[in-house]
Amino acid sequence: MTPEARAAVMADVEAYCQELRPIEELCYVERKPNPAIADLARKHNILGIPVPTKYGGRGADSLTYARCLARINREGTGPRTFFSGQTSIGQYPILRYGNDAQKDKYLTASCKGHCTLAFGLTEPDAGSNPLEGTTTFRKDGGRYLLNGVKYLISNGSIADAVIVFAFDKEIGTPGRRMSAFIVETKGATFEKEALHSKPGMYTADTAMFQLNDHPVPAENLLGELGNGFRIAMGTLISGRLSVASGCLGVIEDCLHEVCEYGKARMQHGKPIAKHQLVQDHIATIEIMRATADAMIERAALAKEASEQNPGDKGLLADADYKVAQAKYWASNAAWQAADRAVQVFGGRGWSELYRPGRHLQDVRVCRIYEGTDEIMKLKIASKVLGGKEWEAFA
Repeated sequence: MTPEARAAVMADVEAYCQELRPIEELCYVERKPNPAIADLARKHNILGIPVPTKYGGRGADSLTYARCLARINREGTGPRTFFSGQTSIGQYPILRYGNDAQKDKYLTASCKGHCTLAFGLTEPDAGSNPLEGTTTFRKDGGRYLLNGVKYLISNGSIADAVIVFAFDKEIGTPGRRMSAFIVETKGATFEKEALHSKPGMYTADTAMFQLNDHPVPAENLLGELGNGFRIAMGTLISGRLSVASGCLGVIEDCLHEVCEYGKARMQHGKPIAKHQLVQDHIATIEIMRATADAMIERAALAKEASEQNPGDKGLLADADYKVAQAKYWASNAAWQAADRAVQVFGGRGWSELYRPGRHLQDVRVCRIYEGTDEIMKLKIASKVLGGKEWEAFA
């Protein structure tokens, strides 16, 4: 990506965020979905930031995309989650594992705003271990029929197509294999429902959906039969980096807010920013910002190196490890930064009318989705111990 192209996409992201903010803040306090998240992204041409330009994307490298997500997440975890569902785990598996026809159809349409994407891996009883999933498929002439339920899916009720993972046999059956499909959501056999009972991220779509003998054309098989687990795990590296990048945006925004508020708020005859214990909060948030930024840059460069050398298992393992570190650290740092920002704001901090309180509500989920804290720790520890043979979940 040229410096000029990088500057152009960052400028478009900034314009998007400036236009989105007043709409997002109103929708948040009214606790209603914000269609401007997608509509303005189409307007500013940022629906496919890392997708190659031949498909209508912006052709950004991994680090530039991470910076874009950090900026977007200053406006809220909800808006950034839309981009993660659309691009990081929606467009990404098609770009990396799809064939030319699938790329031409779904990447082009999604970059133009004609096709919203999502990623359907999690199920009610299969979260950290997707191999316990119960969604199944069977061949029926020139198509596959899928049955099952997916749960807590970002963009799940607004998506036009979902990357769905399903098994060829029931759970507990020997030789059971997971495969991936690009599933269009039209038709009565695809039932979807938005989930509203969540403490935050009110403007973003979170949903569950059920497949009832839902037909999928044979040409929408993503990759090879039985290769779904590898596709899912490779995609989650991209998804985890997007979460980490978004969490950096939370920290950046909390730092900005506490500095501005600390200078303006007077107590005991002086701005509270001059009080030592408030400065302790500010300094700690800055340290969290700096360390998260460094870890995300390192992880993004490792991911880029792996993608440039797709057959190198060592580079893939290195990217997986560094992204897990970044995701674990940034999500925990963002949670603590938001908590400290709320503390600095005092009573105003415990209000959705102020940004720290909204960040605190929104960012907690980042320690859960795309891989829990506990799974990230297991990945990190097994790598430190010596690799795959030390995996606790092997």
